[in-house]
Amino acid sequence: MSSSYTSTSTNTFTITHARHMSAKVSADLRRMQRFYDKPSSKQIEDFEEEIAQLIKNGYLDTVTFGFQRDDKWIEPTFRYTASQISNGVDDVPGALRANADVSNAYFCSYLTYTNKFFQLNQSERDSFKKTLPVQRVTGDEPSTSGYYESDKTYSSGDQSLSRKSLRSY
Repeated sequence: MSSSYTSTSTNTFTITHARHMSAKVSADLRRMQRFYDKPSSKQIEDFEEEIAQLIKNGYLDTVTFGFQRDDKWIEPTFRYTASQISNGVDDVPGALRANADVSNAYFCSYLTYTNKFFQLNQSERDSFKKTLPVQRVTGDEPSTSGYYESDKTYSSGDQSLSRKSLRSY
């Protein structure tokens, strides 16, 4: 006698899942703040909410937080890439070098949107952006003064954020 078993599951990605991942980014930024005095606590709160809303709606492609000098990202800088697929890894935030030279550098962030976001009409994009705590302007993505090294993955609800840290040559 033989038998078979079939299972179907449906996962709904919720704002709770998105907040789980954005809280890990927030923890990374708080570590950056502790070592380098930037970003401010208010900025971190705003970035956390912005990321949660973008992830929840499937609109976040990449976001970079860090320091720039001479229009180039320098260490310490983190780049996060959103994915609709999770490999089940949910790392603990942290692992930031504490002795990078940020003299004459400034903190900033750069965000890119998914194709799903650009499939909205302009009015829908504008309306959504107005709900976010961070009001971004358009600009070209800066180059880097080093290379990115994959080091963390944050995931929840079958989605993930992969983190890369900028390293100096």
